[in-house]
Amino acid sequence: MTNELVLLQTIRPIWTHRVLQSLARGAGLREGLRNQLDQFFNLLEEAVETGDPAWLDSVIEIWATSLTQTDLEGGTSNLTRLMGELMVHTHEVCRETLDEAQGQTLMGALLPCFSHAFEKAAQAENQVKMAFLSNELADVRQSLEKLDRSKSDFISVAAHELRTPLTLIEGYAAMLEESLEQEAAKGTEAQLIRGIHHGTRRLHSIIDDMIDVSLIDNNMLTLNHQPVWVNRLLAVLSEEVRSTLSDRNLSLNLADFEGSNEMIFGDPERLLQLLRNVLTNAIKFTPDGGQIWIDGRKLPGFLEITIHDSGIGIDQEDQSTIFDKFSRLGDPSLHSSGKTKFKGGGPGLGLHIAKGIVEAHNGAIWVDSPGYDEKKFPGSTFHILLPIQQEPPDEKMARIFSSLHTTSSSERKTQPYETF
Repeated sequence: MTNELVLLQTIRPIWTHRVLQSLARGAGLREGLRNQLDQFFNLLEEAVETGDPAWLDSVIEIWATSLTQTDLEGGTSNLTRLMGELMVHTHEVCRETLDEAQGQTLMGALLPCFSHAFEKAAQAENQVKMAFLSNELADVRQSLEKLDRSKSDFISVAAHELRTPLTLIEGYAAMLEESLEQEAAKGTEAQLIRGIHHGTRRLHSIIDDMIDVSLIDNNMLTLNHQPVWVNRLLAVLSEEVRSTLSDRNLSLNLADFEGSNEMIFGDPERLLQLLRNVLTNAIKFTPDGGQIWIDGRKLPGFLEITIHDSGIGIDQEDQSTIFDKFSRLGDPSLHSSGKTKFKGGGPGLGLHIAKGIVEAHNGAIWVDSPGYDEKKFPGSTFHILLPIQQEPPDEKMARIFSSLHTTSSSERKTQPYETF
């Protein structure tokens, strides 16, 4: 038996009593802790006798896995703090029980053991806490996914439920209008009827947007691929907004860029909706008298369309969330009520739908802006990237499968896989 081991056994009773009094108050707690301290001290003796601090690993791992929920949530380093207290008590007992030479001898043998214990405790505690945090993140992710599904379900149900009473309002308004026309209604009554029609059209638009959001979120948006010429879509769109541009004294500059007059395949109605939503957004946030430019370019395999405005711009932190559902710039309470008026209000679904449509076409959309400024008007540029498809995807796949079906088995054996 080594001299260090004899000295360690000498201080054991005093050490155990000191640690018990410090760490546990109740008699029941002291009895439970005594067994753990005895196990630790037995392994500490083995580590000193063999010179291998790894003897302490097993008890440290047990202590790490026994961390309570409160310990993990609090984020405190309870295990490493415990190792520090054990070392302090060991040094105090050595100083009080042994002479200076004996104390230095024993502490010299114990320091490598405690140093290893500190490192092992930190590693084990971090592993346990990482596992705890991973489980917490998984729970949060499931809760967010459930919440998102609930929001999508609510949007879908609300949109469909609103359509029925709205149809009734439209029907009764049409009947009332016809009745008033037969009775030679006054101008005021006719104006009220027009107001009802305007309101129902606006509600129909919002409900249609809600249904589109539900389709996009549930990956149910279907496309009717047809031949499309982008310049024709832009011509239709510019005609649609002509009166709005005139009312607000806005200039729309439509460029004849390369690739815009070439035939591609896509869903023309959805692509027109995509361009309309982005252009409406540019109109909404460009002050009266401002300008909007639509340009683009042909890239290898893609057609890029840019819609640039001289509006108020978008903050950098908002550029990553502007395509989210119900995302709106600025304070909604300060927005005007008109859909295309400057800083007009809205449910914040247009750009989210635009993103869903362009991604359904295997394209992409993003925005660039120096920032938000209602005095300098730095403007924003929306980039729409559409793949140039020379035939509908469903027909292309049908042709591929047809060619595979007609190829004989002998030809398939000799034909390299890359050709498929």
